[in-house]
Amino acid sequence: MKLAIMQPYLFPYIGYFQLINAVDKFVLYDNIQFTKKGWINRNRILVNGKEEYLTLPLKKDSDFLNVDERRLADSFKTERIKILRKISGSYAKAPEFTPVHALIESVFNSNEENLFGFIYQSLQAVCSYLDIKTEFIVSSSLPIDHQLKSQEKVIAICKALHATQYINPIGGVDLYAKKIFKLNNIELNFIRATAFEYKQFSNEFIPWLSIIDVLMFSPKEKVQQYVQNNYSII
Repeated sequence: MKLAIMQPYLFPYIGYFQLINAVDKFVLYDNIQFTKKGWINRNRILVNGKEEYLTLPLKKDSDFLNVDERRLADSFKTERIKILRKISGSYAKAPEFTPVHALIESVFNSNEENLFGFIYQSLQAVCSYLDIKTEFIVSSSLPIDHQLKSQEKVIAICKALHATQYINPIGGVDLYAKKIFKLNNIELNFIRATAFEYKQFSNEFIPWLSIIDVLMFSPKEKVQQYVQNNYSII
């Protein structure tokens, strides 16, 4: 059984969905500490030919809370209107605007107030749109020692789910040792997204923006091809 584990990210880049599609089960960390200036509550979209952040506003709280303990700001009910207008203003003339904006709007118009719940819901919405069938598992539901860190925690999760292969983004190649995984009867591999381009209006191409950007400019069938084929496993 192939397994991947990731932090929850807001409408992440296409490589995230390539990883989800490449495995049988996908574990989403909910009981890990929230980090500022990462990708948990923000991502980049195209605005007037330049990259710009799209950010979920959060309630002011302790910097030591876990992701599943953070909540969207009380102002989100009004802020989401501004966010949707920003997306509309940026992509209204994109070829796939109508179905993709409807998808995004359905996520933002939910009543979810918990940060993890919102992101979990958004990831599932995109996977459903792209017909990705991978099973999602929330990390806190697993019977492991949740105080474990890094490689030890990954191996514990793999064992709990009887995974025979663990696939991690290429950025973690220096964090994990294939020898240690092999000793635990787990094959360790890394996924590397293949660079590709698509037309972003008449602008100079900006790679690796939020999945929102890819979906807006590419037919669903083409995005599915990107998800299924534009990567290598090493």
